[in-house]
Amino acid sequence: MSEAKKLINELLVDIFNRILAIEGEELKKSGVTLSMNEVHVLEAVQLVEEPSMSLIAQKLGITVGSLTTAVNTLYQKGYVTRYRLPEDRRKVLIKLEDNALEVLKVHQIYHDKMIDAIFEDLKVNEDEVLINSLSKVASYFRKQ
Repeated sequence: MSEAKKLINELLVDIFNRILAIEGEELKKSGVTLSMNEVHVLEAVQLVEEPSMSLIAQKLGITVGSLTTAVNTLYQKGYVTRYRLPEDRRKVLIKLEDNALEVLKVHQIYHDKMIDAIFEDLKVNEDEVLINSLSKVASYFRKQ
């Protein structure tokens, strides 16, 4: 592996791990007791057009079985409910409870602060090369 590839790998891993760690700490400071995985499941439920198990799992890039485990935990903790539509009883949909929406507000505030800091400290809005590169990296990972 070339030195450039090693460096890119190290940077991506470091950025990913630091974001998750800082995000987790910020949420704990705000009183959120859920794991980052659980918060990301809530976020996926909010973001999909129809919150079916299959679409949520697809959004997260995990199996429906893995999602079922996470949803069971979130259900037991009172953050989600499951329901079925009368016209198609086979499909299980997930609904966020009010406390889940509060967690997602705190989560969004963290993300807003993080992005604001990046723009302020790094003057990212002036760096089209960085924005284009990050767009390509994000696109690559979406395809995986």
